[in-house]
Amino acid sequence: MSEQTQAQRRVVVVGAGMAGVQTAVALREQGFSGTVTLIGAEPHQPYDRPPLSKAVLLGKAEGSAFDVDFEALGIELLLGREVLGVRSEAHELDTEDGPFPYDVLVVATGAEPIRLPGTEGVPGVHLLRTLDDAERLRPVLARQHDIVVVGAGWIGAEFATAAREAGCAVTVVEAADRPLAGALPAEVAAPMTSWYADAGAVLRTHARVERVEPGAVVLDDGSRVPAGAVVVGIGARPATAWLAGSGIELGAHREVVADDRLRTSAPDVYAVGDCASFPSGRYGERLLVHHWDNALQGPRTVAADILGETPTVYDPVPYFWSEQFGRFVQYVGHHASADTTLWRGDPSGPAWTVCWLRDNRLVALLAVGRPRDLAQGRRLIEAGTEMNPQLLVDPARPLKAATA
Repeated sequence: MSEQTQAQRRVVVVGAGMAGVQTAVALREQGFSGTVTLIGAEPHQPYDRPPLSKAVLLGKAEGSAFDVDFEALGIELLLGREVLGVRSEAHELDTEDGPFPYDVLVVATGAEPIRLPGTEGVPGVHLLRTLDDAERLRPVLARQHDIVVVGAGWIGAEFATAAREAGCAVTVVEAADRPLAGALPAEVAAPMTSWYADAGAVLRTHARVERVEPGAVVLDDGSRVPAGAVVVGIGARPATAWLAGSGIELGAHREVVADDRLRTSAPDVYAVGDCASFPSGRYGERLLVHHWDNALQGPRTVAADILGETPTVYDPVPYFWSEQFGRFVQYVGHHASADTTLWRGDPSGPAWTVCWLRDNRLVALLAVGRPRDLAQGRRLIEAGTEMNPQLLVDPARPLKAATA
């Protein structure tokens, strides 16, 4: 592409979270000279989300704005602006302020939390996804209310951790038979059950919420749990309702279906981060990854493709981490295709690792308090190195020295 035609192009990024911000920054870093506009629905300066369930929630930080000088990079910020739809044939967005043209569109609207049915507008029921959510919850924790957390997934565990640190009485109710039921196999999640009691939180499994009343959560067995506040963490879904009628293909989870360069079914439209799935050659299936690292990595591929370079296909090894109940939990890979599960260390202890293998090659790894295992395991997964299972189970042996 000539410099002149590139300079006349307008890239519009919808969504000002990690994926959107990184896409705008990557375009400039890779030499794009046209117009870059970043549209965000929230009025705040673009910010990072992980600190919301930790430092921001506990009042240890006021916010988590990205350290990006948008003005210096020539990135136009349009904040507090809702995008209502896309007319991809016309290369136009519909916004509250009228039509907005683009030459290239990047969809980066992330995911939105799933609401607990019947709690819309009920006072004292909270979600934790945005800076405003965290600001509303801060005084709740400071008053040391009895708190009921609905859902023992990653966000539920992280919020319960912060609430216990703030001195609140915490009950976590989970419909499944264990924490992290949607993310980890039963035998791997089982050791994490005791973490709740060790931290002074009550975990109730097989517990479905019937309704929320003032001051209490009523479960389907009729029992009532005192609740000065209720925090719902039952998952998230791609924030794609605004794409209805756009002609952009959505998948089974209402996510944007992207190809291996994060292009969508519509011309000149890309999708990146929590709102998009992509085909993984490494794992032989389409992946929808709702984690920070995916929102950090995908934008480089998008920027390179917009610039007309030939990017390597987007096929990352998924990675995420969680801090809960005094433990640093890290996961890398995708364990669905594994044929073998091996343990390194005692799961009742403070530090242990689970390794998933397929044909003696690592496909995923969960590390609790063993960051070195995680770092070495990630490289071994990327390289497809053959492992020696007998050596692998010795927690004193470095992972990289457990190869075949």
